[in-house]
Amino acid sequence: MSDLTEWATAWPLLLAQAKEGAGGAAAKEAAGKAGEGGGGLFDALFSTPMFPIMLTLMLLYFLFLRPDPRKKKEAEQLLANLKANDHVVTIGGICGVVVNLSKDTVTIRVDDKTGAKIKVLRSAISRIGSPDEAAEEQAKEAK
Repeated sequence: MSDLTEWATAWPLLLAQAKEGAGGAAAKEAAGKAGEGGGGLFDALFSTPMFPIMLTLMLLYFLFLRPDPRKKKEAEQLLANLKANDHVVTIGGICGVVVNLSKDTVTIRVDDKTGAKIKVLRSAISRIGSPDEAAEEQAKEAK
């Protein structure tokens, strides 16, 4: 705790010395006040540009970096719940029905008439459900 107190009282002194090089009378006043113990941590935080920078970084973290693990968990859950006869859409936009599942791959029937099948990685599945259902969901979310 004493390190924090020392920092809070030394910070205005450092600012005053930096301003004194430019020859400002206000810097001498700030140095005098800092020597008296006035100001404190609150003034030290809000009188520097470091506070808005730290606030911005925290905001960016909570808006952009924090949601990523949540989305990753949802994607893992989606792939874990995958079963035969599910309609799926791949990352590349291929629509089909799951025929066979293995640990890392999924076999999808893409054409009912000819029975054409393709094998894709499990991670290539972007969503479960037919494209019509996905379009309806997107329309609901847009409203």
